[in-house]
Amino acid sequence: MIAIKLPVLATFAGLILGLGLGVVSSGLPLPTELIETVELIGTLWLRALQMTIIPLVASLLVLGLSQMVDAARAGAVAQRFVALVLVVAVAGGVFTALVLPLALDAFPIPEKASGFLAQVPQDAGEVPSILEFLKSLVAPNIIAAASETAMLPLTVFFALFAVAITRLPSDQREVLLGFFHAAANAMLQIIGWVLWIAPAGVAALAFGVGLKSGGGAFAALVHYIVLVSAMGGFILALAYILALALGRVGISRFARAVLPAQAVAVSTQSSLASLPAMLDSAARLNLRASTAEFVLPLAVAIFRATSVAMNLAVALYVAALTGVEVSPALIAIGIAVAVIISVGSVSLPGSISFVVSIGPIALAMGVPIEPLALLVAVEMIPDIMRTLGNVTMNVAVTSVVDRAASD
Repeated sequence: MIAIKLPVLATFAGLILGLGLGVVSSGLPLPTELIETVELIGTLWLRALQMTIIPLVASLLVLGLSQMVDAARAGAVAQRFVALVLVVAVAGGVFTALVLPLALDAFPIPEKASGFLAQVPQDAGEVPSILEFLKSLVAPNIIAAASETAMLPLTVFFALFAVAITRLPSDQREVLLGFFHAAANAMLQIIGWVLWIAPAGVAALAFGVGLKSGGGAFAALVHYIVLVSAMGGFILALAYILALALGRVGISRFARAVLPAQAVAVSTQSSLASLPAMLDSAARLNLRASTAEFVLPLAVAIFRATSVAMNLAVALYVAALTGVEVSPALIAIGIAVAVIISVGSVSLPGSISFVVSIGPIALAMGVPIEPLALLVAVEMIPDIMRTLGNVTMNVAVTSVVDRAASD
């Protein structure tokens, strides 16, 4: 994938500036033309962000799932690793589905957060019946499904397409994978351009939120960051439990060994940059070099332990924010889509991963994605928990795989 550097701090500054100006201007008689112009800027940026989701997700799904299928064929060690990836991903999704609604009941979203609904369509709260939902799993026309942003049948189709590619002769497989790799790079370039102007787009959207919500918008963002990060905290804790129960590594010993890798993770917010430190942590735990040197790079490539838990949390938070009732069946589908999407969204910058990973989950559950355009501006804070949990879990899973191989 091409490397893209994004103006993360500038985007965050744009959010704060836009909200601040909106709050200050909320009691002033602003010209209608000024408000409409600012809204137009925000709307155009939001649509530019949305237009890349489907082609990028399709390409990443094909590449990511093909990579996982190939990994599962690499032998017993790889198969154990893939099994652990799926178990951790599903466990994170189930935990979020059960705990986040309880957390939202105990600590409700601030009442003055209504400004986040400014860009949400009026019909966003419509929930499909179970029969409509089942029929939507398969689209008779994949092109029509793409034009309607029907994420669920698209995910099903491209997941099957990815598996089918792995069954083709090697020359045909390489041609198709090369096409999707090039398509993903092109989409990443476009979304990189869109995110480069994020400070202006986010500031314009935040201005409207500040006008409608006042200071409550800041409280809502803090509330969001704390709850979503807490779901990632479960994965972090689960890593220690897995290392103890299945890797047979004492918690204090594991904590000491993984601490240097965690320090790199927090400072860089990059699992890839933390790989050398993770290899060092594996050596401190006396794990076999052959296991660590195979599992850890593979984990960086296809495994983001916190992805399902935290991405589903964002989608469910937006659902609560917008008043959308998500049925248990749709939550189950959200978990399934989150697991599939997480495979292809690794090794991307945090802002891109946020849009690409959470958009399909929200769309599959019937949750509006418009609030994501503002929440992406504060992703730099939850992303610390994402990377910390991912790196810790990678080392824990390596210890489990190494222990299983020695038994």
